[in-house]
Amino acid sequence: MLSRITALLLTLLFTAAHAAVPPSQKQLRQQAVNTLRPHVLTEAAWALQQAPVTVTASSSPRSAGGPHDFFSEGDYWWPDPANPAGPYIQRDGMTNPDNFVAHRQAMIRFSRIVGALASAYQLTGDEKYARHALRHLRAWFTDSATRMNPSLLYAQAIKGRFTGRGIGIIDTIQLMEVAQGVLVMQVAKSFGKDDVAGIKSWFAQYLTWLTTHPYGKDEMNAANNHGTCWAMQVAAFARLTGNQELLRFCRERYKTVLLPTQMAPDGSFPLETKRTKPYGYSLFNLDAMALLCQILTDKNDNLWAFQTPNGRSIRKGIEFLYPYVADKSAWPFPKDVMYWENWPVAQPFLVLGAVQLASPAWLATWQKLEHTPQVEEVVRNLPVRNPLIWLN
Repeated sequence: MLSRITALLLTLLFTAAHAAVPPSQKQLRQQAVNTLRPHVLTEAAWALQQAPVTVTASSSPRSAGGPHDFFSEGDYWWPDPANPAGPYIQRDGMTNPDNFVAHRQAMIRFSRIVGALASAYQLTGDEKYARHALRHLRAWFTDSATRMNPSLLYAQAIKGRFTGRGIGIIDTIQLMEVAQGVLVMQVAKSFGKDDVAGIKSWFAQYLTWLTTHPYGKDEMNAANNHGTCWAMQVAAFARLTGNQELLRFCRERYKTVLLPTQMAPDGSFPLETKRTKPYGYSLFNLDAMALLCQILTDKNDNLWAFQTPNGRSIRKGIEFLYPYVADKSAWPFPKDVMYWENWPVAQPFLVLGAVQLASPAWLATWQKLEHTPQVEEVVRNLPVRNPLIWLN
């Protein structure tokens, strides 16, 4: 009898111990891949049917640039009712529906296409995805008739005030998944050496502009999500081009500037929560911080594990915001003045954080959220729509 009881106790102890073992990083990543697989293949099937559309396909009479220059307008700027023909006036948080957005839409579409094709290529190894992506990449970066200039002189212009602003650099967060897609697909047989060199040369030129032009310097020093997104872009493009100096610069900037100056002791972002869209901006900035950690972490420097001397870290940021993603009704700040009902979606910080920091709860919440948002404002502010290519 005693031996049977002992055996039963040992079995129970073994079962409990086995059940208590959390899933590994590899297991969590595989769960994320399994969730993404049907979406990836559906998006890639759509992408295979799309022809390239670049900035040269549309133009605005309000642009001070040429046919190869990206142009956009400040979102929250409107005609002055007291002076309709005069300079625009600001209505923070309220998007002007009459702004020129065709270039922005084309770049988002480009990002969506390349991200989907790169994801499908990573899943299947099928060359058809890489071949079709290359058509779009050539059109945007190397074809002299349709390419975009590697600068952003005319982004987020304001009628009657500015022909372009440094703040417009945030528009090219859409090129991050393009750069990451090239990293994934550059080993494909379809990608010739000249193609890869030409694409990387475009990004190297854009990096030079981002880091030397006054607009780029202004955006680098922005105190809120704009500063985060400058570093996120520079990091993504520097990794593609192998620019180790800029990668080191971005690591130090994350550690010594972005994290300590933007995050409060509780993990919130006060510069975002004081805005007219505190929820959406908080999600957006945390996504950007998580992407920085994902891009910049290497075998010698794990930013996912980094914390400042006073305890600020990416984990603290996710732990602060996660409860309000799981239950938005508990949000302690004012509701966003626009698009409150459209957030959250499948936020990148959830899936990347779940895998890197071993949190099944974060992954489970991410799995339940919307993976194919259709609202343009949400899509524009979701820097990663194809997390599969970032998970390696």
